[in-house]
Amino acid sequence: MREIDRGRAARAEARTRIEDTAARLFAERGYAGTTIGEIAAEAGLSKPMLYRHFDSKQELHLALLERHRDELAAAPIQQLLHGEGDLDSRMRAMYDAWFGYVQSHPYTWRMMFRDTTGDAEVQDFHRELQRRQRETDMALLREFAPGLPEGELEPLAEAIRSSLYGLALWWLDQPEQPRELLVSAMTRITRGLMSTVG
Repeated sequence: MREIDRGRAARAEARTRIEDTAARLFAERGYAGTTIGEIAAEAGLSKPMLYRHFDSKQELHLALLERHRDELAAAPIQQLLHGEGDLDSRMRAMYDAWFGYVQSHPYTWRMMFRDTTGDAEVQDFHRELQRRQRETDMALLREFAPGLPEGELEPLAEAIRSSLYGLALWWLDQPEQPRELLVSAMTRITRGLMSTVG
């Protein structure tokens, strides 16, 4: 491996360690209760090394939120739109992919679903995240339940979004519950909503 490639690989590995450590500490201790020094120490890096990747704690927090927002959205939508089987099977696969991501990233999701920063920019990010989730759910409702009144789409999309977030938080506090239970509950909620279309 060339020297330049080794350097890139080392930088990428350090950034991943920083992000993974920060996600865990932010979730365990909250944003205010976590310092850059603690993140660097637990990641096995110096503070100057951490600052080569992120200018501030806020920038690191926002980068984590963006990364996991994008990863969360990708797999579930693919399952619904391009998965195999009937709509019910694809819906179950979508929710299974969503809760699967939550299960494999529990620290990140405590951070994603509970804003503990008090930071206005981070709060704006959370509001934007929720807005985008609602818009996605509205588009899916338009496609798969076209008879729903247009005026009800946004509150119904918010009901789906808040149900997902609420169940994720409930599950993070009760990890012994099987993922299939949450998948079945969300599928039943969505199926029930769609069955009201004449």
